[in-house]
Amino acid sequence: MRRFIVVGHRAITTGDFKLDDLAGSTGRMDVLLRCINSAFFLSHDIRRDVEILLVLQGPPHPPKTIRLVGNELKYLNPDERSTAALVRNALLQKVDAEERSSPGIYVSNRSYRDVLSNIPKGEQIVYLKESGEDIRVLAFQDDVNFVLGDDQDLTGEEESMLLKYDPKLISIGTRSYHADHCITIVNNELDLRGAKTASIPPAPEKV
Repeated sequence: MRRFIVVGHRAITTGDFKLDDLAGSTGRMDVLLRCINSAFFLSHDIRRDVEILLVLQGPPHPPKTIRLVGNELKYLNPDERSTAALVRNALLQKVDAEERSSPGIYVSNRSYRDVLSNIPKGEQIVYLKESGEDIRVLAFQDDVNFVLGDDQDLTGEEESMLLKYDPKLISIGTRSYHADHCITIVNNELDLRGAKTASIPPAPEKV
């Protein structure tokens, strides 16, 4: 399972927003919507082995966490407007524990701290950071969690909280990329590794 955890530092925590002003009045919810698309969409399919968690920290009722599960998703389309409608529907739910708002989409009041503490024990945690180790030399486990910010880096407090989990720090290049591009690059790197593994023929049996 690939899991992306994206912190939306200003993303609003209410469903009371207009679909034609996603970049202006939603605390850059548009950035998170593009992350959803990059996490899941292939040319003619969606990835079933991916989850993404959007940790919304903006007004008026932070925190909220939206979780999308690839192998359950329905009604997800590539355009940001329809994805925003699904997120808006999730934010209109009144929740305490995590609740499903539509197939494959869940909403809760979990905080960033809660999300980190709920990562299954033993799963690999990776912090996407420009000063980290080159992604091309790092070995990845089958179950891996990638943590990144939206259009802002993690705050000092958020980074300190994450470092307590001893994540691997990796860099995907020498330049600063948009969050959704980071997810695309990570998916591509892991896809290439999977293809190489699949192309290696099994060793002959000893007789």
